[in-house]
Amino acid sequence: MKHEEAVALIADAVGGHDGVWVDLGAGGGTFTRALAEVLGPTSRVYAIDRDAEAVTALSTWAAVNAPHVTAMAADLSRALDLDALIGSPLDGILIANALHFIRDADVALERFVKSMQPTGRVVLIEYDRREASRWVPYPIPISRLPSLAAAAGLSPFTVTTSRPSMYQGVMYAARADRADRADRADRAQ
Repeated sequence: MKHEEAVALIADAVGGHDGVWVDLGAGGGTFTRALAEVLGPTSRVYAIDRDAEAVTALSTWAAVNAPHVTAMAADLSRALDLDALIGSPLDGILIANALHFIRDADVALERFVKSMQPTGRVVLIEYDRREASRWVPYPIPISRLPSLAAAAGLSPFTVTTSRPSMYQGVMYAARADRADRADRADRAQ
């Protein structure tokens, strides 16, 4: 995916919700770079992946192009303690094409959300496909988003953007806020 396409896919989902963000399962950094651009240099972005080579490459890129980005090696499928790793509560979590690698996605998402501010936002990039494959072992179709949100203590996910996937089906971006933030917004109206 080209950089401009990644920016377009997440821009509405991130929606000016700046601060401290983490990109979980950052890989080579396609969405980390997009997130860094959407948020701007006053935000802080942590890119986490288990691939040491990808983390090194992303660190090299960040040192030259985006000093507000820090790449770190860690495995999402383990009991990752984001509080200890990052050291401050998160304003946002981006999980782009990574949650579908975790068997118990709802449990993992709930654990990640606990590291967020009460005003935090989660942005997912996934494929709306029904069948598992080697590349998407535990699919997260749009129809599963309500149960994921409920399990993690999030407001219902809103799909903000979708596009045909070159690999089959549709790739979508969806956002949800901590449920306590969503409740406060409802009461304010």
